[in-house]
Amino acid sequence: MLEPRRKEPKRKVVIFGGSGFLGLNLARALSGNNDYDVCIISRHPPSIRGDWRHAHWDVQTLGAWVDELEGAAAVVNLVGRSVDCIKTPDHCDEILRSRVESTRLIGRALRKIKEPPPVWVQMSTAHIYGDPPEIVCTEESSLGYGLAPFVGKAWEEAYHSAVLPEMRRVILRTSFVLGRRGGALRRLELAARLGLGGTIGNGKQGISWLHEEDMNRLFLRAIGNETMQGVYIATAPNPISNAEFMRALRRALGAPIGLPSPAWMIRLAAPLILKTDPELALYGRYCTSTRLKEEGFEFNYPTIESALAAIYRRPSA
Repeated sequence: MLEPRRKEPKRKVVIFGGSGFLGLNLARALSGNNDYDVCIISRHPPSIRGDWRHAHWDVQTLGAWVDELEGAAAVVNLVGRSVDCIKTPDHCDEILRSRVESTRLIGRALRKIKEPPPVWVQMSTAHIYGDPPEIVCTEESSLGYGLAPFVGKAWEEAYHSAVLPEMRRVILRTSFVLGRRGGALRRLELAARLGLGGTIGNGKQGISWLHEEDMNRLFLRAIGNETMQGVYIATAPNPISNAEFMRALRRALGAPIGLPSPAWMIRLAAPLILKTDPELALYGRYCTSTRLKEEGFEFNYPTIESALAAIYRRPSA
């Protein structure tokens, strides 16, 4: 008589900063897969309930949360204060410290346990390339100048200092992730529904974007595929201009009118009304990933039309 097959234990994935938009998306994807056991580590509990555990940390000291790393299959670090704010000196300091100090603390924790995870997947930003007006950036492009590139470089340097030598390293320089549950798309959607979804500024600034489902697929690939290592730009293969993006968004929402927003209006309204940095809307970058193409990764949503159609449940053209 054949013995019943033993059920393989679930692989634990620890998500730091998992209470935000990207973290909860990833937690849903992992917990919906019977192979994974998910633990979210963050300062505040997730806003929704799901099939995952939550462990509290203060992003400054080691605590009981360190035990969650023992024997885990992977650690994913998404910690970082939102850049959707007015760039006061205090906010700039918080943006930098939240990323660098949390990464260093994870590194300290990994050195306290006996069986560390074999892979550390680290969030970074495609804004590390700056805001070149026309150049298409790839993984081999020069890094940019300014606050975001400075923070991105410091973030990645902290990661390389914190990660254990034996761990597989994956850095995802992430672009604008599109989804209904969070992120900057909600602001743009509201503007479009109010008839304000026209070209922003001169409309030539690049928008490198990625559907949330493809973002999750990249995370899963980074966690499970042992050949994936090093720096990748997490972005769809077809970056577009702001004018093209807003046109596609209006079409997806069925918004017939989209009044343009000149640069002077954005510079006045963004800090006064939206409490955010006008440069987030007025500047951008065109990015593609040479490495993902070479490694044969196929996007479920390679065009902005297909991505927005899926988000808003409309048939794509």
